[in-house]
Amino acid sequence: MLLTIDVGNTHTVLGLFDGEEIVEHWRISTDARRTADELAVLLQGLMGMHPLLGEELGDNVDGIAICSTVPSVLHELRDVTRRYYGDIPAVLVEPGVKTGVQITTDNPKEVGADRIINAVAAVELYGGPCIVVDFGTATTYDAVTARGEYAGGAIAPGIEISVEALGRRGAQLHKVELARPRHVIGRNTVESMQSGILYGFAGQVDGVVERMARELADDPDEVTVIATGGLAPLVLREVSVIDAHEPWLTLIGLRLVYERNIGGRRGPR
Repeated sequence: MLLTIDVGNTHTVLGLFDGEEIVEHWRISTDARRTADELAVLLQGLMGMHPLLGEELGDNVDGIAICSTVPSVLHELRDVTRRYYGDIPAVLVEPGVKTGVQITTDNPKEVGADRIINAVAAVELYGGPCIVVDFGTATTYDAVTARGEYAGGAIAPGIEISVEALGRRGAQLHKVELARPRHVIGRNTVESMQSGILYGFAGQVDGVVERMARELADDPDEVTVIATGGLAPLVLREVSVIDAHEPWLTLIGLRLVYERNIGGRRGPR
C-alpha cells in the first residue's frame, strides 16, 4: 500500500492507496513545530486504526510519497522516512523529481510542489488544457496547456484568511461560521458577512477562470476546470465554471509521481 502525505500551510492530508484506489484518508493540522518523533507517533496512531495495516509502524506500507509547502515540516518528514520507514521507498517532491509535467514559468523552482502535483493529476484524469482551482489557505489557480505543460497561474487570499482579516480589521465585525446564508441580501451582520464571503469568492472564481481560459485556449469551452481543496464544497454550488470536483487530486498526483520515480520497485520487508 502507498502512503501519500500532502502538507499544506493549514492542514496536512494523508491518503492510503491500495493500487489506484484510495482506501483511507486523514486530515490533521499542520504544525511546523512538530518533530520527526512526534510525527511518527501521530502516523502510528492514525494508521494503527486501519484494518489493512499492522500494529507496527510501516506494516503493509510499500511506499511513501510526500509534498509540502512548509519547508520545516518537509525536513522532519524526511527524517521520519529515514528513521522509521528506512526500508520503504519514499519520494519527496522537490526539484529533480520526475513529474512528467514541463514547467514553463519564468522560475520553475519557485512554483509550489502541491501546484505541480495537482497539474500532474489533472492532466492524467482530464488532459489539457485545464485549470485547477485549489481552495486552501490560499485560493490558487493553475493553468495547464493542451500539451500538458504547467503554464502558470494566480494566487488569491483564501476564504479563511479573508474571514480572519475581516474580523480583525472591522471594529464591529467578528469571525463567522463559513456557511451558506439564507439570503444573498443579509438580514443581519452575520448573514451579511457570510453572503459577502461566499458569493464574493464565487464571483472571483468565475471571473479569474473565465479570463484565464481565454488566454489558455482559442476556444475557452475546451478548458476543463477542476476544483479541489478542503474548502471547495463551500462554494461549488455557487460557481458556474467548475466542471469537476476532485477532493483527492493532490493525493492522486502524489501516487502518479511515486509510480513515475519508483515504479514497481519495493524495499525489503
